[in-house]
Amino acid sequence: MANYFVGDIQGCFDEFILLLSKVDFNPSRDQLWAVGDLVARGNGSLPTLRYFKKLNGGANISLGNHDLHLIAVHAKIKEANPKDKLEALLNAPDINSLIGWLRHQPLHQELPAHKIVMSHAGIPPQWDLSTLRSESTLVSQALLSSDYEEQLLKKMYTSDSNQWHQNMSASERRIYCINALTRMRFLHRDGSLDFDCKLSPEQCKDPNLTPWFEQQGHINQNHTLVFGHWAAVMGQVGSPTIKALDTGCCWGEHLTLWHLETDETVTQKQLNNH
Repeated sequence: MANYFVGDIQGCFDEFILLLSKVDFNPSRDQLWAVGDLVARGNGSLPTLRYFKKLNGGANISLGNHDLHLIAVHAKIKEANPKDKLEALLNAPDINSLIGWLRHQPLHQELPAHKIVMSHAGIPPQWDLSTLRSESTLVSQALLSSDYEEQLLKKMYTSDSNQWHQNMSASERRIYCINALTRMRFLHRDGSLDFDCKLSPEQCKDPNLTPWFEQQGHINQNHTLVFGHWAAVMGQVGSPTIKALDTGCCWGEHLTLWHLETDETVTQKQLNNH
């Protein structure tokens, strides 16, 4: 059995299948882990979701910001961005089933035997594992509630909940968790989230901003963190215990797969069908 972790697919289904073929992925034997953003930008969001849903117990997903946005678009809370190429997915006969499945996916995943924690954008440095589990669970519970549109989707499009503190309301905690686990890149000196700078750490000249993964966190002291989201990083974080897997396939670069047991990465360049 092998564990394979894949970066942001974002609808690049053909590249994804080619990547799996390179490692002879067998769902009856191997486990697949996806850092989120399964959909948007590429032409294959529909087959990507269908593939993961069909894998059932063979796939482990952490929701990304594009995945949550898709749920909001389906609920008519937001308009679809034409650049996301979601028409085929939103008009598919099984869209309700796919959205239902997506709502059951968590914001983070763990592989305890190997001390691995995975989320889409990263983990706030000030959180320990217990806090991560409790806050992630709060979001999952809201996403599965009967009034999830009112309780979560309509409230999550805000940057107000950008700093963690113990006196937050339940709603503020859920929004902070979503912001941190699906949108985080740089942190301010006071630990608050910055939502404006999307440059690489080398390109960012603001002395008040630090990449979240360069701050010593509670969890990465004895765990490996796996994340995506930040294509500008291109996998370069300078730490053997932090794996950055978004390498910008939908932007003309490549899709990356990390084989846990051999600590090797395999890539697939974007095809010319986008």
